[in-house]
Amino acid sequence: MTQEIITVSNFRKQYGNFTAVDDISFAVTRGEIFGLLGPNGAGKTTTLECLEGIRAPDAGQLRVAGIDPTRDRRGLRSAIGVQLQSSGMPESITPDEAMKLFCAYHGAAPRYDLFDRLGLAEKRQTQFHALSTGQQRRLALALAVAHRPQVIFLDEPTAGLDVQTRVELHTLMRELKADGATIVLATHDMAEAEEMADRVAILLQGRIVTIGTPIQITATGAGMTKVSVHTVEGRLLANGHAFPAVARHTVKDNYAIYYSTDIGRTVSALIEAVNAEHDTLVDLRVERPSLEDRFLELTNSKK
Repeated sequence: MTQEIITVSNFRKQYGNFTAVDDISFAVTRGEIFGLLGPNGAGKTTTLECLEGIRAPDAGQLRVAGIDPTRDRRGLRSAIGVQLQSSGMPESITPDEAMKLFCAYHGAAPRYDLFDRLGLAEKRQTQFHALSTGQQRRLALALAVAHRPQVIFLDEPTAGLDVQTRVELHTLMRELKADGATIVLATHDMAEAEEMADRVAILLQGRIVTIGTPIQITATGAGMTKVSVHTVEGRLLANGHAFPAVARHTVKDNYAIYYSTDIGRTVSALIEAVNAEHDTLVDLRVERPSLEDRFLELTNSKK
């Protein structure tokens, strides 16, 4: 049986007359990577801040590892690790000093192995202000997970990171999950959420509009599959063929691109047309709708 480690029930948060989060409910199971997605102002950061004990909800009930974030903040600090978008650390502190300080607070031994993993070993004695944006974010991540928390909150963790460090971070996230940690990932990077998250919730205007696995969410959309075709002579481009089950088509970079509701019928007809035109197929790609496609579809429907 799956065990819920985070529960949010009828959660509501207002700032004056503005409702940032409007009566949302969801649960996260232990050992899950859960994505929290939405445009700016959707309520992601407010939700995270209330789960982290930074703010108090105006209504509803929140539990993290069995703890009420508003009533037992000391217990909450031991159970969670948090990487914020901005760290707020003193400019003169070094990674070495920060690691000792954070681990002493949690009664844990310093985790210098995380510096090796995240490319900070040579920067241990460098003051915080002299670190690059990417290095500051890597340090924030190392401090968030150093005491081996049960739940880890990551807010835009890969923003400002180079490709290699992003890969290393994703590997570390998978290892943390394999060790039993639960990760709540707030991100604007739809590809990252689709790759890393077991389930995602999409927030719009303070409400959850859909929740499920990335595959479940993309399957509930318009359902069109992208079929891209490139041929030697490019005769599909010139002749503007109509094909079965194609809702719309376009041309880009010498590819004829079709959006199909039935890829079997469409692809068969495309191949027949290429042969009939005595052309030669160079590349044919079939891509199911992405999480970003579905996100944009949902966002546009709310405008």
